[in-house]
Amino acid sequence: MNIQALLEPKVKEGFLTLFEIKLPTVEFQATRKDFEGDITIVIFPMLRYKKGDPVQIGERLGNYIIENIEEIKEFNVVKGFLNLVINDQVYIKNFNKIHRQENFGFTTNVNNVVMVEYSSPNTNKPLHLGHIRNNLLGYSVAEILKASGKKVYKTQIINNRGIHICKSMLAWKKFGNKETPLSTGLKGDKFVGNYYVKFDKEYKKEVRKLIGRGISEIEAKKQAPILQEAQQMLLKWEANDPDVVDLWKMMNGWVYDGFDITYKNLGVDFDTLYYESDTYLLGKNFIKKGIAKGIFIEKEDGSVWCDLSEEGLDEKLVLRSDGTAVYMTQDIGTAIQRVKDHPDINGMVYTVGNEQDYHFKVLFLILKKLGFSWATQLYHLSYGMVDLPSGKMKSREGTVVDADDLMIEMATTAKNISQELGKLEGYSEQEKLELYNIIGLGALKYFILKVDPKKRILFDPKASVDFQGNTGPFIQYTYARIQSILRKATFDFKQEVNEVGISLHPKEKELIKQLEIYPEIIKQSADNYSPAIIANYTYDLVKEFNSFYQNVSILGETDERKKIIRVQLANKVANVIKSAFGLLGIEVPNRM
Repeated sequence: MNIQALLEPKVKEGFLTLFEIKLPTVEFQATRKDFEGDITIVIFPMLRYKKGDPVQIGERLGNYIIENIEEIKEFNVVKGFLNLVINDQVYIKNFNKIHRQENFGFTTNVNNVVMVEYSSPNTNKPLHLGHIRNNLLGYSVAEILKASGKKVYKTQIINNRGIHICKSMLAWKKFGNKETPLSTGLKGDKFVGNYYVKFDKEYKKEVRKLIGRGISEIEAKKQAPILQEAQQMLLKWEANDPDVVDLWKMMNGWVYDGFDITYKNLGVDFDTLYYESDTYLLGKNFIKKGIAKGIFIEKEDGSVWCDLSEEGLDEKLVLRSDGTAVYMTQDIGTAIQRVKDHPDINGMVYTVGNEQDYHFKVLFLILKKLGFSWATQLYHLSYGMVDLPSGKMKSREGTVVDADDLMIEMATTAKNISQELGKLEGYSEQEKLELYNIIGLGALKYFILKVDPKKRILFDPKASVDFQGNTGPFIQYTYARIQSILRKATFDFKQEVNEVGISLHPKEKELIKQLEIYPEIIKQSADNYSPAIIANYTYDLVKEFNSFYQNVSILGETDERKKIIRVQLANKVANVIKSAFGLLGIEVPNRM
């Protein structure tokens, strides 16, 4: 029952009866912790329509409500706040409804179709800590949008062409001696990433040599022979040179195999994959059509631009003078291709770091100029960078935190802390390893997802695995504690309890209140594209449960009906923890 919907017409009716004045609106708020009550009516706005002492007005309204609404059992007035105490039976009725719902909080009517893009790596390096935030955010937002009643396609664009890719290819060709991931025992993406780092080292050597010959640094960076070779390789690739294309296919294949392992270990997946090599040509075609329509301008050197000065931006390059594509070219083509492939799409979410804010403003404007109606439903899920205590990561210098290494480190940290706490008696070695993985990965995911996407994160692996405070393991531990209670409850606790004559402990009421808002939390999280709302709600729910657990006897309760309700409450809290953590991509263990 929505108590606010029940109260509003009665408050208006009471105001009319008592004061002969029509009240247009009623302002409600949750009762402050230091007041007694469950819901509060704010009297102050009513003084615009009825002059007088807010306490007296509140007293008269309170008496009217008590006489006319059986769901309200008592009231108190503090200054201009009318605090209402809801009858315990209302709470039990509401909880019985929640208890019956298997997918409580989820909306099943599909009212929209959205494609969510995330990960979108380059095939010249392995995934790193920054990619982890991207993947976790994108995957979680996709799951939350589904829970809010949308049909969702999860996708990524794999940036598998361009000068960066050619740098790795050229370095392997020059220095690789035909070694492979198999011959070295390295994962494919790491293997290729090493050659990207190798290219950068050789490039810097050549730049230093040129500077030593008296060439300016700017010119030296342009004239370095290895860079010019990479640029030639890109031109050959775009011209479909068979040797270059074969090398590209082989090295990209190594990287894709490596990515698949990382995605599986991270627990993310995709419904469709797009490749820049397939979509950049479509982008080029639409740019050529746009030149004819005056959307794009071709300059004397052959480069093509879009003038966005009327929209408060500047000119944006969409094709280089040598005809090669830029990121914007393929992003135009990819968006168009996606809607061709999935005509039911009416919105797209791009999970990309905030350093690309300008890029997406431009992309969305260009797609609108090209006349696509769906271009008004594009959203850039912009997020802050992830820093480490050691500072910023740089791929080309090989100073990134590798995603695979970080996941292993998280499981090891979970192992060390679990062993210190000594909570693993009776576990087999295999069970211990699985648990370390669940705790470590849960800690990583929760630490990243509990922060608003727009904020920058300073990631501390050890702090994230703390079993106290706002952490994944703390919430996982509460879930496991509830499973222990349920295993000890040898009676049938699934039966519905008749609410007549039962009184609730204040801690039970607080817990039911917290459960009741879960559907609204999912909606808020979906509307704001923010898993942080779900994460922090779950922490608040767990704190409320732990307070209930410490103050109220569950299995020791002698009143059979009260005992059943308390076990049901514990069970529903566990279900909501599991559901909410599922939306964050986090597993919960039955024992810890």
